Amino acid sequence: MKTYRLEFSQKIPVDLDTAWDFFSSPLNLSEITPKDMTFDVTSPISKDTKMYPGMIITYKVSPLLGIKLNWMTEITHVKDKEYFIDEQRFGPFAFWHHNHNFEAIEGGVLMHDILHYAIGWGPIGLIANSIVVNNKINGIFNFRYKKVEELFGKI
Repeated sequence: MKTYRLEFSQKIPVDLDTAWDFFSSPLNLSEITPKDMTFDVTSPISKDTKMYPGMIITYKVSPLLGIKLNWMTEITHVKDKEYFIDEQRFGPFAFWHHNHNFEAIEGGVLMHDILHYAIGWGPIGLIANSIVVNNKINGIFNFRYKKVEELFGKI
């Protein structure tokens, strides 16, 4: 099974506490996800809930053609104000490992995402990735970049 790696970085003009508070709250993910994905957190969590190792988060998401899918991730690792990792337990990918890193820099915070994913389905998955999936994931992160700039500004 082919595994893909993508990396995304963004600098934002806020302190590390502010960045961590926003991005470590699972409910804020829907705020920085394209609306056409109808991304809804279905876990019984509140706005004040912060991620912790072992936390299971469930979602309804429509990645393609408006078809709603269930997605379950587990927060496997958290180092306060430094990084957290989410891994898919059930959902549209054969494999999903997303490392979210935060680093205080002059004038703000550097966010750096490292995503590993696999689709499965053999040759069909390879074609689906090259035609649809890779473009969709890059589009999601491009949207997120712009939305984060709207929310926090840019350096």
